[in-house]
Amino acid sequence: MIKDTLYYDGACPICRAEIVKLKRHSKGKLHLVDIHELDEDPSLPSAHTLLARLHVQTSSGKWLTGIDANIRAWEHTPFRHLWRILGIPLIRPLAALGYEIWLKMRSRK
Repeated sequence: MIKDTLYYDGACPICRAEIVKLKRHSKGKLHLVDIHELDEDPSLPSAHTLLARLHVQTSSGKWLTGIDANIRAWEHTPFRHLWRILGIPLIRPLAALGYEIWLKMRSRK
């Protein structure tokens, strides 16, 4: 694996809109994979698991999820400094909580 890989829900309009921005600003530095287009692969988490929250597999093979995956994905763009703010120890718990609330609202669709 040469690049970090972001697994996203291509059926989610909000997710697709963010992916358009990531694709434009990452300029090929991030591999983007629509979970709905994945072939069955025993080396990956199940599609159900991947769809439950954002996942990034780093170039070294480490898995990041949720807010950490989002921050890592944006690290590949010129906006990395803005997204790093979400990882600051006093802000990270609030950002993680906001992400969890968004997940609950998203699952009601």
